[in-house]
Amino acid sequence: MPFPDELPATEHFTEGEATRVVVNRYERDPQARALAIAHYGCQCMACSFDFEKTYGPLGHGFVHVHHLAPLAELQGEYTVDPVKDLRPVCPNCHAMLHRRSPPFTIEELQHYLKQARHA
Repeated sequence: MPFPDELPATEHFTEGEATRVVVNRYERDPQARALAIAHYGCQCMACSFDFEKTYGPLGHGFVHVHHLAPLAELQGEYTVDPVKDLRPVCPNCHAMLHRRSPPFTIEELQHYLKQARHA
């Protein structure tokens, strides 16, 4: 394996070509999101990160909302209970929750966080 300074300078990497992607988009009710945030606040339920505490006014009200029951696994429309079915999480934790299918639980992710902090 060559050292980084030995990599050929002639390699080019192209990005930005438009491609068509077809996916299912699941409707989300903005009122359900707002009620979940009103109940739980904007602090990540997994890692406790708070965008407003870190970024000031820029971060006010910013958080993702995670569905405990993945929408893709539900058959058609369903009635969501914002307090029982939704949790605020930061984008990083939200991505980590969805690193597997089915998604990790928030408690499982907290376990990984605790292990990493004590490693």
